[in-house]
Amino acid sequence: MTGGIPVREDRWGLVAVAGLLSFVAMLDMNIVNVALADIADGLHVSAATAQWAVLGYQLPVVALLLPVGRWLDGAGTRPAVLAATTGFALCSALAATAPWAAWLIAARLAQGACGAVLFVLMPVLAMRAVRPELRGRAMSVPATLGPLGAVTGPAVGGLLLDRFGWQAVFLAKLPLCALALGVAWRVMPRDGSAPAPGRRTAGDAVSVAGRTAGDAVPVAAAVAAVLLALTLAADRPAWLVLTLAAVPPLWWWLRGPGGRPVTGVLRVPGLARAHGAVLALATGFAAAHYAVALHLRRDDGVSATTTGLTVLAFPLGMTLAGPLGGRLADRYGARQVAAAGAALTGLGLLLLVPLDDWSPWQVAWRLGLAGAGMGLNGGPVQALVLGAVPGERAATAGATVQLARSLGFTLGPALATAAWSLSGPHAGPALAATAACLAVPLLALPGRSPGAVPAETVNSAPT
Repeated sequence: MTGGIPVREDRWGLVAVAGLLSFVAMLDMNIVNVALADIADGLHVSAATAQWAVLGYQLPVVALLLPVGRWLDGAGTRPAVLAATTGFALCSALAATAPWAAWLIAARLAQGACGAVLFVLMPVLAMRAVRPELRGRAMSVPATLGPLGAVTGPAVGGLLLDRFGWQAVFLAKLPLCALALGVAWRVMPRDGSAPAPGRRTAGDAVSVAGRTAGDAVPVAAAVAAVLLALTLAADRPAWLVLTLAAVPPLWWWLRGPGGRPVTGVLRVPGLARAHGAVLALATGFAAAHYAVALHLRRDDGVSATTTGLTVLAFPLGMTLAGPLGGRLADRYGARQVAAAGAALTGLGLLLLVPLDDWSPWQVAWRLGLAGAGMGLNGGPVQALVLGAVPGERAATAGATVQLARSLGFTLGPALATAAWSLSGPHAGPALAATAACLAVPLLALPGRSPGAVPAETVNSAPT
């Protein structure tokens, strides 16, 4: 059984699709950043308008995660994967052919909506593709390739921009989407890949989709306010006051039927702490990546190429340790391995704090150590969360984890910038290390066995 559904054979092709689409979706979070100046020049708009080529993708991705998770709990996996991947690719092509800014922004908003579906689906797809005893290994694939896409985005974008122009940063994802579509079409069963128990009829699914669209308005407004505040506060900290605007709609939504599945997931013993650990590690990861690159370039005068190669030590360590983390989780338990990975990440970042000689090699091996910790943590923490909830709430649980991670990726650079301006260059790595270390006790302290949790604790909302 996996997620409450018998698995007759392990479908590693589906795991590969999950990893590939996680890489593509996270790549798009950062690859466009390097092209903003060229987009502004090419479309004859201001830099602030061009910035919406990034925000137009990020806002719907983060804002729609929770409503999409609720909807996908009752939808077939196969049609959702095929439709979201096709829509993502089509919107990317439309963005590349944009003759004016409004066209580009509209394409990116639609692409972000498709990206939200992909972010929620990928861990669920990996979990349902294999038997429970192989879940850690399967979950480590999207959990490792997703962050790898995020950190390699600027480097890939820069290479494409120099040789082919800004349109290439959008077109580059089309071959990967086509490959994922081809594999998914061949290996996914016609009735969906391990569909959720009690999957609804078409009429029920339409009804749920309608209610989900209504739920999306308040949660999208709340999350968009938080994301905008964190993004804009990097230059003007006063923008943080915008986060207060998120409280009323989020409070209203959490008390209604749309928010009850989310609160039900977070009430499962240990899962609120696991989500806090995901948020803390993502914050530390993003803060370290930003602070180290800024320090090498601004204070030490290291070339852009050397800086890029240095920070790539983090994803290299993550990539090497990710498969190992999955295997260890399947053998020794997801919680223990996730906590050990968080501790290793914290250690690597702590070793940066007292560093006086910021030579590329001295920085790189510490980042590689921290990245190895993230690789050990990613798959096990996903397996921990999704394995603790009933199969019919797997998409909701996947959405809450992705939301925590996405907010951490946005919060990290904003906090690192604020710490840098207040206390100097060492404050950024110190903040990153502190955030990563906070994840250790959150994961190390066990909760009650998920098997002791009544199903109604999670299934507390009428759908």
